[in-house]
Amino acid sequence: MSEMNPDPIVEESQNTSHAGEATDAQAGATSATSKRKRKKWPIVVGVIAAVLVVAGIGLFVWHEQPSFCSAICHTPMDPHGATYDQVVGQPGVDKWGNTVEDAGDLLVVKHKEYAGATCMSCHTPVMSEQVSEGLTWVTGNYTYPLEERSLTDLNGYNQHETEEGFCLNENCHNMTREDLIEATSGLTRNVHEGHATWACSDCHKAHRQSVNVCTGCHSDAYVPDGWLTVAEATKLEDASTAGNAA
Repeated sequence: MSEMNPDPIVEESQNTSHAGEATDAQAGATSATSKRKRKKWPIVVGVIAAVLVVAGIGLFVWHEQPSFCSAICHTPMDPHGATYDQVVGQPGVDKWGNTVEDAGDLLVVKHKEYAGATCMSCHTPVMSEQVSEGLTWVTGNYTYPLEERSLTDLNGYNQHETEEGFCLNENCHNMTREDLIEATSGLTRNVHEGHATWACSDCHKAHRQSVNVCTGCHSDAYVPDGWLTVAEATKLEDASTAGNAA
């Protein structure tokens, strides 16, 4: 019995059918893959966003610590940053490296431990100041060791309405000069009244022991525990200057 030749039309139809099935399968696979990709991209974007948020929060927190300032550009302030890391009730050093019996005598330590203050709690940054300091650092146009800053210097970019606002403001010491005069009215010599030329920073020091400037003229002036007389402070400052010059 002779073999029957396949019908070319039927064979072509079958081939077309198989090809269509294959194409449909490929299309289905491509569609499934596309759906999986569409499902993945929100997850990827979410993970990236979460990482950026966490990194941003971490950078913001670090930004307020002395380690940030020292790591980025404030190498001249390393001695100041070191005073911040000390503990009340333990021996320490001031910004000049002089031994301090109680590190809590430094206002930077006292403000940190009792008020939770950071660098930025006092040194309010403004963009113009940061740009200026950045240029000063890059060009090397600064002195080292740094000279002590007055309240006028510290408020040089008008962060506060008055220079006294550096200390006397609603976020720190929420009082006026008149309030201070009243608070110390019981002293034999009221340190906050009579000498309007004295600024807060003339007596109150953050990175070294505070100084009662009244002792420069009045030998009987009251000197609180942990404070220095003008003579004692001058001696330490002169020794520091001589040591740095050497």
